[in-house]
Amino acid sequence: MAATPPETLSIEREEGDSKGRYVARPEALRGRSVGQALVRRAVEDARAEGRSIVPLCPFAKARIARHPEWQDVLKH
Repeated sequence: MAATPPETLSIEREEGDSKGRYVARPEALRGRSVGQALVRRAVEDARAEGRSIVPLCPFAKARIARHPEWQDVLKH
C-alpha cells in the first residue's frame, strides 16, 4: 500500500481543560506515518499559538526527541 501523504490526512484537535490531543481516523491508517503527521501538527499549532507542550504520549515524546527543530515548543 502507498503511504498516505500527511497533507491529505484529516487530523482533528480535541481540547480539554488542561490538555488536548490530536486524532486521525480510521485505524486503517496504521503504518502510514500518521503518528508523525499528528506530532508535526501539534508542534505547528503550538508554534502558531505561542504555546508550550508536554508530550505525554511515548510516541510523541520519542518523535520530538528525534527532531531538534521541534524542541522549541517543549515546556521547560
